[in-house]
Amino acid sequence: MSLRHPIARARGLGSAKEGTHHWWLQRLTAIALALLSPWFVITAVCLLSADYATVRSTLAQPLNATLMLTFVLSLFWHAKLGLQVVVEDYIHTRWLEVTLQVTIMFACALASLASLIAVARIAIAS
Repeated sequence: MSLRHPIARARGLGSAKEGTHHWWLQRLTAIALALLSPWFVITAVCLLSADYATVRSTLAQPLNATLMLTFVLSLFWHAKLGLQVVVEDYIHTRWLEVTLQVTIMFACALASLASLIAVARIAIAS
């Protein structure tokens, strides 16, 4: 039991000034995904019965390649931000939290890099 007042314990432990930035990034990536998802779904549905050459030529168009790259980056960034919040809120064992945060960061970076390379190869090679 402590004789210190709760205000005295909390003083100097103000916000890290990071929460608002994280919140805004999550909202901006959500808006980007909301705008890009209809394009992605329509493109994917139109290419369902297409052959390999048609898919490559469609993704090789500059507008489609740019939209695909933007979609992929927004998707993985949004996923990283969301998973980070889930881990921070529900994992209370410090070593497990750090391990999961690092794993999520590397997994999202690796997946986004692989996606960017794949789209770039399709756009450049065609």
